[in-house]
Amino acid sequence: MTDYVIRPFRTMEECHECVALQEDTWGHGFSERVAPAILKVGQILGGVSSGAYDSDGRLVGFVFGLTGLRDGEVVHWSDMLAVRPEVRDAGLGRRLKAYQRDQVMALGIEKMFWTFDPLQSRNAHLNITRLGAVIREYRIDMYGQTDSPLHRGIGTDRFVPLWQLPTERVAGRVVDDPRHAFDASVIDADSVGVALSASTRSDTLPAPGRVDLDLRGDWVSVEIPSDVGEMMDRDLGLAQAWRAATREALTHYMQSGYEVREFVRGQPTSTYLLTHIGKAE
Repeated sequence: MTDYVIRPFRTMEECHECVALQEDTWGHGFSERVAPAILKVGQILGGVSSGAYDSDGRLVGFVFGLTGLRDGEVVHWSDMLAVRPEVRDAGLGRRLKAYQRDQVMALGIEKMFWTFDPLQSRNAHLNITRLGAVIREYRIDMYGQTDSPLHRGIGTDRFVPLWQLPTERVAGRVVDDPRHAFDASVIDADSVGVALSASTRSDTLPAPGRVDLDLRGDWVSVEIPSDVGEMMDRDLGLAQAWRAATREALTHYMQSGYEVREFVRGQPTSTYLLTHIGKAE
């Protein structure tokens, strides 16, 4: 793997390069992009505005976040992270988050938050399985309607991960310590209540089944399509049906005291596992 260098942006030119990468990721003219001046001001106020550079000095990824008060506590909000498509699945996104964790922990901060789409399995795997975040908040259409092609037609529902930076779970998963990896054998599969599972249509795209809102057990599962991007390309209506079903299931159980604790990747669907808040600590 390339030995990327991760460091703060040093010049306004580098901040402009970051804006260009934002547009490459979320669409040219994307109205939610973070301007160069805000990238610079964020650094002054204890935030993180940093890029990952390859051996040729090319910007191939970045992370941006702001530090501030939430419910009277100083926390860090990670607003954006992107990695160029040609270097994805090489662990760079995880390295950027680990770098960000080190930077804000040096300031004495113990909690970090950000958002991601519950239907994006790649992000779920990184945030939960690789980084050890848990999820206790679901925001419906958090950003309203945007002009990014990534959001076309399915709205902007978002999870808000809670990354408890000093915990053994987080520290272990960031460095791939097997002692802190998810071990499915500790859960009795027969005791996992199925809140939402999939059926497969004749064209092989999975369709959401009926949502069960009457479960009371220790663990609850919610399936999602593993490639919602492909589904949006092939059948936007089906992707919208998944949005509606997962929204119903996840908001109900999270409002009932469950948190998203683990994520299991698969094909053509992947699975969130929810348990009572604090039970699996």
